[in-house]
Amino acid sequence: MASEMAASRPRSRRRYSAELKAEVLAQCEAPGASVAKVAMSHGINANVVHRWRQLARDGGTKVASVFVPVPLTATAPPDGSGEISIQLRRGATAMTIAWPVSAAAECAAWLREWLA
Repeated sequence: MASEMAASRPRSRRRYSAELKAEVLAQCEAPGASVAKVAMSHGINANVVHRWRQLARDGGTKVASVFVPVPLTATAPPDGSGEISIQLRRGATAMTIAWPVSAAAECAAWLREWLA
């Protein structure tokens, strides 16, 4: 009788917040990170994390990015000859973009467009 009742109960899926998914995915991207170890540290099955990673790679909408505000200082060289350096990283690929300080407005417009 007890086994009949257990079999008739619907199984519920666990739901994870977008913030937790983003945190787990970020930890998986760290050099030398093991997906299984990261998943285990959060009490999540590694197959679930592998699925999140696949969705993120395929541009799935189920994994949200988290905006991280970065404090900026407005100290430019007096002659305006400095440059703005932006470093982007995705997995093992890294890219550095350099903009002249004199074109800061164009850099900001490009970033807004690129991040939209």
